[in-house]
Amino acid sequence: MLATIVLSFTRILSKWTYAFMCIIGDLDMPSPALAQEVSQLEADFCSALSDPTRLLLLYTLAERPHNVSELANALGLSQPTTSRHLKILRERGLVFTVREGITVTYHLADRRLIEALDLLRAVMRERLARHASLVKNHD
Repeated sequence: MLATIVLSFTRILSKWTYAFMCIIGDLDMPSPALAQEVSQLEADFCSALSDPTRLLLLYTLAERPHNVSELANALGLSQPTTSRHLKILRERGLVFTVREGITVTYHLADRRLIEALDLLRAVMRERLARHASLVKNHD
């Protein structure tokens, strides 16, 4: 039984490692099926960023690690709602946890996430400014 679990895990890990190598450009996509799987991994990753609450959680964790109660209080959310969003972020690898006794502290997994979000905000800001300029010039 344990051997079957280990074998299954090894196959999954191997597939993810291969997909990762394709994403970062070290390998060519050998098949449309793998390309689809890599695209799905990217979409799953990005879907974690598609909720405003999760974005606020990431920005809050960028300041320092927090436990669920601290995050819920900081954002004015219920603890179950906060936990649900953190679970999604953790499953996608955007945050990780550290257990200290009975307290679980959440940490931002990679500071580059905030840099990427800031870059997207800058693009959005410029786009909105350009759009506002077009509307103003049209009047």
